[in-house]
Amino acid sequence: MVAALAESRKGLILINTGPGKGKTTAAMGTALRAVGNGMRVLMLQFLKGSWHYGELDAVKAFGDNFILKQMGRGFVKVGGAETDPEDVRLVEEAWEEARGAILSGEWDLVVLDEINYAIGYGMLDPSRVVQTLQQRPEMVHVILTGRNAHPSLVEIADTVTEMRQVKHAYESGILAQRGIEY
Repeated sequence: MVAALAESRKGLILINTGPGKGKTTAAMGTALRAVGNGMRVLMLQFLKGSWHYGELDAVKAFGDNFILKQMGRGFVKVGGAETDPEDVRLVEEAWEEARGAILSGEWDLVVLDEINYAIGYGMLDPSRVVQTLQQRPEMVHVILTGRNAHPSLVEIADTVTEMRQVKHAYESGILAQRGIEY
C-alpha cells in the first residue's frame, strides 16, 4: 500500500481561474501550506507591481523559504489601444525568471500569479508555458492564476478550479477592505 502511494507522488499543475475573486488568495493559501510543510515557494506576480499588498510584508517572515516578487507595473491597458511595449517587456522578463525557476528544481512550488491575463492579452505565447511545464523536474508544483485560462494549459493541468462570483460587496458600494482584499 505504501509503495502504491509513493508511486503516485508527482509535482502538480494547478490552475485557479474564473471571473470570481479568490484566485490569488487560494494560491497564497496553498503556498502557506507548502511552506508549513518545509517546502520552498517562489511566487511571481506577472502584472502586479505598483500597489503595496499586505502579502508582501507577511511572506517576509518566512525568509528565503517564501519569496514573493512583483514583476509588473500594475494595471495593464488592453482593448482599444496597443499594449504598452514596456508591459510586454516586463512580462517577458517575468516569464524568463519563471521558466528558469521552474526548470531549476530549486523551488518546490512556483506560483505564476496573473499569468493567465498575460497570455490572454497576447503578451505571452501559451505554447512556451506548456513546453516549460512539461519539461519541469518531477516534483516541482506550479500554480497558474488569472481569468480565462488558456485551453492548452487547462488540458495539461492536474487540477483546475474556477472561481465564480455570486455576490460582491462592491456592488453594494463597499470599497475594498485592507486586510481582506489587499
